[in-house]
Amino acid sequence: MKTALLFPGQGSQRVGMGRDLAIRYEAARRVYEEADDALGFAISKLCWEGPEDDLTLTMHTQPAILTTSIAVLRAIESEQPLPFDLVAGHSLGEWTALVAAGALRLADAVRLTHLRGKLMQEAVPVGVGGMAALMGLDAAAVRGVCAEASAPGEPVEAANFNGAGQIVISGHAAAVERAMAAAKAAGAKRAVALTVSAPFHCSLMQPAADGMARALADVTVAAPRVPVVTNVEATANDDPARVKDLLIRQITAPVRWEESVQVLDVAGVTCALELGSGAVLRGLVKRIAPSIEVTTIGEPHEVEGFVKGGT
Repeated sequence: MKTALLFPGQGSQRVGMGRDLAIRYEAARRVYEEADDALGFAISKLCWEGPEDDLTLTMHTQPAILTTSIAVLRAIESEQPLPFDLVAGHSLGEWTALVAAGALRLADAVRLTHLRGKLMQEAVPVGVGGMAALMGLDAAAVRGVCAEASAPGEPVEAANFNGAGQIVISGHAAAVERAMAAAKAAGAKRAVALTVSAPFHCSLMQPAADGMARALADVTVAAPRVPVVTNVEATANDDPARVKDLLIRQITAPVRWEESVQVLDVAGVTCALELGSGAVLRGLVKRIAPSIEVTTIGEPHEVEGFVKGGT
C-alpha cells in the first residue's frame, strides 16, 4: 500500500483557514511565523482574519494556500511520523508538494509564489483575459474548439484537464466567449465562465514565465525525498535539476491533473491525504481513480482524528 500527499491550488482559500490549527499546534504556528518573516508582511493575518478582498488577490492567495497546507503537514508530523511515497499538487499545489518533499525551502516557496501571483496578475491587463469550464467534451474535442475559436492575438487554450469530463480553457476573453459557443455547438453539456483575475495556464502568461525564470535562477533546489508528480508532464520527477524548468513551463502549460491522478493509481497509491483548505481534490480523485481513498485534513479535529486513527 502506497500513500500520496495532495495539495490544493488557487480557489481553495477562505478567511479563517489555519487559525484554529495555529492555536492548537505550535508546529503549525511556527510555519506561519516563518512565512511572515520571509514575506515581510503578515500572511498569517490575511489567512486568519482577511479581509477576503485582500486574501483573494492572486499574489496573496498563492503563498497563503501554500503556507496553510504546510502548516497542516507540520501539525501532523508534530504528533506522529507521516510516511508517504509520492506527492502531487494542483497548479500552485505543485509548489507545496515540492516543499513537502524537501526540494524547496518554505521561505523560498512563499516568497516565490507571492511573486508568481504578482507576475501572473500583471501579465495580462484586467478584463482582457478569461477562463471557462467545459463539461462533457473530451480532450481532442476541446482542442478542436480552441483552435476554431482562436484568432491572431486572441488565443484560447486548454488550461486544466481536471477529469470526469471537466476541462478548463483559458485565453483572450473574446476567444473564450467564442470557444464557449463552439463547445455548446459541439455537444458540451455545459460551458461556464469562471470568475478569475487572469487567464492562467495559457500562452498569454509568457511574461510571467519569463519573470519566474529570472527569480528562480539563484534558488537552491534539493533532491526531493519522494517523487513529485508534475503538472506539465504528469510524470513522477525526482531529479532536482529539472524542477525549475518544470515550474517555469507550468505557468503557460495546462495542468494535467487527470493524468497525474492516473499516475498515482498505476504506482499503487491506495491512500491519499489532501492537506490544506477545502476538499476539491478529493472530489476529482474520486471520479478519476475511485480505488484511491482520499482523506481531507485541514482543521484541528481532522488532524486529531487522523492521528488517533493511525495509532
